[in-house]
Amino acid sequence: MSGYLLTAVALVLVIEGLLPALSPRHYRQTMLNMSKMDDRVLRSMGLVSMAAGALLLYFFKG
Repeated sequence: MSGYLLTAVALVLVIEGLLPALSPRHYRQTMLNMSKMDDRVLRSMGLVSMAAGALLLYFFKG
């Protein structure tokens, strides 16, 4: 089980690093725009992202 968790964390780090590595200017602008968003909007985005990830896991892992 811990091997799967470490694999998942490693994949998250790879995916999170893609945008700043490929387009740092766009990444910086996106982060600046996000810093101006209301907390409720950011929270909603996070919840939607978590729900989408959970659904994908459910459908692909069964």
